[in-house]
Amino acid sequence: MIEIANLAVALGDAEADEGAEEAALRRLACRRLGVSPQALSSFELRRRSVDARKRRDVRLVYTVRLSLRDAEAEGRALARLRRRHADKNVRQVSEGEPYRLPERLGLACPRRPVVVGAGCAGLFCALSLAEAGLSPILVERGEDATRRRAAIRRFEETGELDPESNVQFGLGGAGTFSDGKLATGTKSPAHRIVLETLVEAGAQRRILWDAKPHIGSDVLPTVVTNLLARIENLGGEVRLGERVCDVDTTGGRVRSVTLSRTDRPTGMVVEEVVPADDVVLATGHSARDVYDLLARRGVALERKTFAMGVRIEHLQADVDRAQYGPFAGHPALGAAPYKLACHLPDGRSAFSFCMCPGGYVVAAASEAGGVCTNGMSLSDRAGTNANAGLLANVFPSDLPGADVLAGVELQRRCERAAFEAGGGAYVAPAQLVGDFLAGRPSSGAGRVRPTYPRGVSWGSVEGCLPDYVARTLRAAIPLMARHLRGFDDAEAVLTGVETRSSSPVRITRTDELTSVSTLGLWPCGEGAGYAGGIMSAATDGLRVADALTSSLARRP
Repeated sequence: MIEIANLAVALGDAEADEGAEEAALRRLACRRLGVSPQALSSFELRRRSVDARKRRDVRLVYTVRLSLRDAEAEGRALARLRRRHADKNVRQVSEGEPYRLPERLGLACPRRPVVVGAGCAGLFCALSLAEAGLSPILVERGEDATRRRAAIRRFEETGELDPESNVQFGLGGAGTFSDGKLATGTKSPAHRIVLETLVEAGAQRRILWDAKPHIGSDVLPTVVTNLLARIENLGGEVRLGERVCDVDTTGGRVRSVTLSRTDRPTGMVVEEVVPADDVVLATGHSARDVYDLLARRGVALERKTFAMGVRIEHLQADVDRAQYGPFAGHPALGAAPYKLACHLPDGRSAFSFCMCPGGYVVAAASEAGGVCTNGMSLSDRAGTNANAGLLANVFPSDLPGADVLAGVELQRRCERAAFEAGGGAYVAPAQLVGDFLAGRPSSGAGRVRPTYPRGVSWGSVEGCLPDYVARTLRAAIPLMARHLRGFDDAEAVLTGVETRSSSPVRITRTDELTSVSTLGLWPCGEGAGYAGGIMSAATDGLRVADALTSSLARRP
């Protein structure tokens, strides 16, 4: 198998059609190797990225893998390239053993494992356990995609918040309504199977090779619904609209979980105790009641660094010009993304997070009386604005006292302050970047119209954030503008507050991925403090499933 990297194609030669693009790359790769296209036995596009370092020579850059029908000819082609050109972009690779979901193991499992949370971590954990034949019970406090979308739409239109089914809670977790961005800084052999599984469930094939893949919040509901159906078809039991309200940890090990649900016809709350030896906690970073429950039950928790700030919106056309120069708007490029970070002399840092090209700011509250923002894009990324979280780190040492949940309380205080600053009804406070930098309140919008669906109240966002966060953001914006022209545009919009980028709490676990304090409890994903995005959460779900399955195999 030969891998050819850095195959650069000028935008004028780029093919818009996927089939034509692959045919052109085949010809280009064969020309590099000095063989005919007929000599190929396999060809695969592995990666596509944009090289925009030179604004007047923006290119698409590809990595492909191929093999020749004649193994000896493959060796000769490689030797020729090394001898003549010392071409380091062409190398022989071994496929190795790909990561696969487990086959049915035939393990005896007296009590079915319970997976709590149907976000990306919980879905992939439950899928792996189901593939192994363990018939997991998957519990999710929110509703299916259809009812969840209806609840979100009702909230956006009327301000009537469903605390159990919203942007944070429901099938697919928070990722369903934050664009489905799949770029990750982590490395794992399981990444490929995650992407392939998402494609099988309805995601676009381009996520298999795009350097910055995304699915889109219009496509994700179908994808997560299909994943859920696959789990059920494999023998898993799915319980939507049910919340874990207690965990029996008598003797330092899990004995059972208590689930509560609201009976629709009567409105009565019904509780059920489910015996369990193994409980995977993949509840996400917004299930604050779960942290409270675990603290009461003596489960080991610890503070961790997290981040808070605001959403910043620019015109997408301005971001395109800043990133792609005269090639802005080229159909092969689409809406331009960005990723920025800034480290200040005082040790503080700020960074962009969950950048949504052609996207919209989302009303992401899950608790009454608090305003929280997020961002999303649809699959076409055709919105007028670009938005991103603009965040600063909050360190454990910034928090008062010894309460392990002090970070959660800080998040709540900022969300309540934003609710009050917006005047109630989940209207969000907003401020122009120019006014924020000058330390004065804003009175209205300029060129950039905010997209937050509940509307905004113009004024100041500073009072909704800790002083050190606001101070860090104010210092960082001009420095970030050195790397992205116009980032400090005076008419760009800041909407507050963004508090849920990551968990302020970690459910401490061992190297075997179980709780350090409670046997049978398996902390998993973002809410447990061990992931930071869809891909890392999904792969952590698979890791936990592997560890749990191995544990079961060792038991008498």
